[in-house]
Amino acid sequence: MSIKDAYSSGRFGLSFELFPPKTPESEQAMWQTVEELTTFDPAMITCTYGAGGSTRGTTLDVLKGVMARHALPVASHLTCVGSSVAELREYLREALQLGVAAIVALRGDPPKGETTFRPVDGGLRYASELVSLIRAEFPEFGIVVAGYPETHQEAVSPEADLDNLKRKCDAGGDVIVTQLFYDNADFFRFRDECGARGIRAAIVPGVMPVTNYTQVRRIASLCKARLPDSFTQSFEAAGADETAQFDAGVSFAARQVEELIEAGVPGIHFYVLNKSPATIRVLDHVGMKRSVV
Repeated sequence: MSIKDAYSSGRFGLSFELFPPKTPESEQAMWQTVEELTTFDPAMITCTYGAGGSTRGTTLDVLKGVMARHALPVASHLTCVGSSVAELREYLREALQLGVAAIVALRGDPPKGETTFRPVDGGLRYASELVSLIRAEFPEFGIVVAGYPETHQEAVSPEADLDNLKRKCDAGGDVIVTQLFYDNADFFRFRDECGARGIRAAIVPGVMPVTNYTQVRRIASLCKARLPDSFTQSFEAAGADETAQFDAGVSFAARQVEELIEAGVPGIHFYVLNKSPATIRVLDHVGMKRSVV
């Protein structure tokens, strides 16, 4: 099954994003998370890697482990940061040989301490160039590209950001997965504007349930995601009670996902941070069926 098929013909494509664990304990926790989340029969598991490609090898190890445990498609993130075209090709060849089904093709953020992205010698400057490379030389891969309901931080305008997304799709992007957001109105507006520009790829909202107020503030500062008053007020009402904060985050995410599903989204991509309790609670709330083990 191709990645596009996961979001077509009435199918609902559920996917989860992992990151490479740093310790044996966190690795064990990640695999427990995988076992719990795969009971929901996801269409895809994706895995990121560290800044500048620092954990690319571990990313492929994680995906190899997922495939060994479960017969489902996996996707590797790949960015232009710190890599020449030759190095990108090498990684793509290795991923293809391992059986990776898709690539999440990104430009990537500037290295720590830098504010401007600069390609290395022999590297690529834009995600659309990476998409073109994959489509031309590794057509076996499905290609996932990123969309930004609230506009990419570096874009000169929302219109320019959408034009860039269309370039990525025209270059070969099969599916759009969005940056996280907390006001569905931003997603619906983004979806309408994509349609008006002739973008026909499936647009899958990215959702990250947050379960404590510290995490809320960190997300707001790093991702520049707009936080509705009802969202922050629910955490403020919970005070220092960790259980109440968890319940507030899950309740908000469940309502958000429920509304997205009712609006006909082709799937949901969960940023799970290698933890499953909040996502499981959300999926149970919206009635996602689990497989019988």
